[in-house]
Amino acid sequence: MPDISLCMIVKNEEASLEHCLSGIASYVDEIIIIDTGSTDRTKEIAFRFTNKVYDYMWINDFAAARNYSIRKADNEFILVLDSDETVENINMDNIKLLIEQHPREIGRLLRINEFTRKGVLHKYSERVNRLFSKKYYRYEGIIHEQLVPITGSASNIMVDECSNVSQWTELATDKDYTYPIPLTIRHSGYEGDLDQRKKKTERNISLLKTALQQHPNDPYLLYQLGKSYYMEEDYETAREFFGQALFVDLDTRLEYVQDMVESYGYSLINIEQYETALQMLNLYDEFSHSTDFIFLTALILMNNGRFHEAIREFQLATKKKECKMEGVNSYLAFYNIGVIYECLGDLENAKKSYKKCENYEAATVRLSKL
Repeated sequence: MPDISLCMIVKNEEASLEHCLSGIASYVDEIIIIDTGSTDRTKEIAFRFTNKVYDYMWINDFAAARNYSIRKADNEFILVLDSDETVENINMDNIKLLIEQHPREIGRLLRINEFTRKGVLHKYSERVNRLFSKKYYRYEGIIHEQLVPITGSASNIMVDECSNVSQWTELATDKDYTYPIPLTIRHSGYEGDLDQRKKKTERNISLLKTALQQHPNDPYLLYQLGKSYYMEEDYETAREFFGQALFVDLDTRLEYVQDMVESYGYSLINIEQYETALQMLNLYDEFSHSTDFIFLTALILMNNGRFHEAIREFQLATKKKECKMEGVNSYLAFYNIGVIYECLGDLENAKKSYKKCENYEAATVRLSKL
């Protein structure tokens, strides 16, 4: 069975580091902690779990710090976590079996992002690349760093065709180069009030703009800039960056492209450009496999007064088994159907829809008023 090194980079993470390491320490064979300048108890906490805690001078480059952590690892296979991520479920025996079956590919864990907006808890699930062999992969990108193949090493991967991180992102999300692993983590990094989120995004935005100067019009960097402004609730600026990226010829099968399209649509809704958002319907055939896109389409139709079409799309979403944002195929769809029926004066069907929302608080409130 292959040994696995957990590699982390940290700075001032005393509030979350112990919880993170407590959930994973017993499952890995080595823990590497790279501290980039903590002034709190972060290093003290790290030393409780490992003696391999190293100082690293921060140079505004996340990939450089990640690669430094990998070099410090004794084992070939690397698992990467951040301190605001905690283990929800894990089967390490199966993970190690999968490594033996896929030694040159990238393992993808399931990350559940939890955050509260306007008092409502949201959960968003995604697969992220986090388990790999350091013989074949390294990190690239000063911000939102991505795994890329070490030239000439990764089997069956045409490295010479990948001139930048975005092109490798296309390969690294392809089923031929990745595999899912039985590890689910819960991520709290998007939590916090607007001021807290801005402190994080302002640093990211600065680094992303620096990276964009080196790679002008890179769609992945434009996407990440858009997401940063989206997190700040600056939806107008987010829309601008998403829009720039969407002018590039993109592979619509890519996960980040799918998320960008949906985020662009929600940006338009948030700035009340409802009529402009109707242009998203032109993409329906390409993205209708996605429950989340169907739900977005229904919201756009709803905000443009096309209620019966919106009901049809919400109902279609409820028939889908999988989704990324929790509730878009269940209580959120039924709630919006209820709102439409209530607006149309059909209170009987509104009540029926709200009752299907189970314990969703907004639906309970509406029922109490009918």
